[in-house]
Amino acid sequence: MRKSLRWLLSLSVLIGTVGSTGVATAADPAARAETGRAGLAAATAADPQTADIKDRLLAIPGMSLIEEKPYAGYRFFVLNYEQPVDHRRPWAGTFQQRISVLHKDTERPTVFRTSGYGLSTAPSRSEPTRIVDGNQISMEYRFFTPSRPQPADWSKLDIWQAASDQHRIFTALKKIYGKKWLSTGASKGGMTATYYERFYPKDMDGVVAYVAPNDVVNNEDSAYDRFFEKVGTKECRDRLNNMQREALLRRGPLEKKYADWANAEGATFNTVGTLDKAFEAVVLDFVWGFRQYYGESVCDQIPDAATASDDTVYETIDAYSGWAAYTDQGLEGYTPYYYQAATELGSPTIKQPHLKGLSRYGYQPARNFVPREIPMHFKPWVMRDVDSWVRHNANRMLFVYGGDDPWGAEPFRLGKGAKDSYVYYAPGANHGANVAGLVPAEQANATARILAWAGVPAPAVQAAKPLARFDARIDRTVDEDATREHGIRP
Repeated sequence: MRKSLRWLLSLSVLIGTVGSTGVATAADPAARAETGRAGLAAATAADPQTADIKDRLLAIPGMSLIEEKPYAGYRFFVLNYEQPVDHRRPWAGTFQQRISVLHKDTERPTVFRTSGYGLSTAPSRSEPTRIVDGNQISMEYRFFTPSRPQPADWSKLDIWQAASDQHRIFTALKKIYGKKWLSTGASKGGMTATYYERFYPKDMDGVVAYVAPNDVVNNEDSAYDRFFEKVGTKECRDRLNNMQREALLRRGPLEKKYADWANAEGATFNTVGTLDKAFEAVVLDFVWGFRQYYGESVCDQIPDAATASDDTVYETIDAYSGWAAYTDQGLEGYTPYYYQAATELGSPTIKQPHLKGLSRYGYQPARNFVPREIPMHFKPWVMRDVDSWVRHNANRMLFVYGGDDPWGAEPFRLGKGAKDSYVYYAPGANHGANVAGLVPAEQANATARILAWAGVPAPAVQAAKPLARFDARIDRTVDEDATREHGIRP
């Protein structure tokens, strides 16, 4: 009888608890979310190895689901992760940072892919992810929308804060993905992966950085001038230079076309200052943009400048530089990049002697492309510190550059202190250079090192072949971070 009474009493308490919880959750969405998270945490804690991967991800404090997209052979999630605005003062506000998880198996290695820019919400697979046949975590860089604190304190946008974002994500997900981790990224993503390694060298088991520029001394850019003096054939260099020069010679009629286009599109020029400054910035990008994303094989598609009509010159510059690049609308999404270029990363300046007497502004500094109300000052020691660290401390780092990519003119270099690290150039490749484009011996070594760093069995390392077949739906012949964008950005 006592047992029965005790059981009835426990049941009534339980019913009361459930009922009161139901009232609270109906009235308080935050309480409902917290209750749901507690339930997930309890379920995954009871048997974490058998819990659904979505439940395990959402049991992480600060993690929330944006959407799940089906893809054969994977689970793909787009998530928000709560991050401190300032990792030095984590109590002083947070923001939501988007990440994605391409989940294959928790028993596989994981690749942490960083773009240095925004986040694509479509499933995709980086080259190292395909090589190791693993999971992939991708992160949106802080201050690229929507991963921007509100209000935006731009002083909290620096490479250490961003590296600390990655460190917190890794720390949270390492409990689920317990095997080896590699970081990767192309262009600014390769820079980001390198900076992460500099500040948190114990997190990753290897780094694969593609086409990552290393502007150690911002005011010394002669390496770029030497590159443009020698790259490709003289015939192609002359063809490009002549088209660029012709555009400035025809500034009057081409600016009229530009103004008509801007009026039709509602494009404005408040950030850069004037249409004239934007016009010249686009024209001065022409040769660089051609080399970064195209190259010698399509040089014959550039019209003869002397006989080309105004329309042809205008359209040719647009095709390789993009008239929208330096409008307010074109710049807005890249404000975080230009802010970083003007405060830490540096940006290239080239002389272009063939434009002497025609260029009014020269290569404009990154500061010109950031709204004036955002304060900034350049910190020259930041890149010197990273460069020195890589030279003396690089361990299990692979840098891949394109032989015909202007950004490779100022690369990362390795010193005597580097261990199991490599710098390779893919001959003839542009800003889309990858391991597959290396000469056979270097391709085999790079693939083997990636596999070894990922902890795959020795026979696979010795075979030095990607473990997953190419899938055109999610694999790219070049990394999506290095796709053709107008405006000279890494």
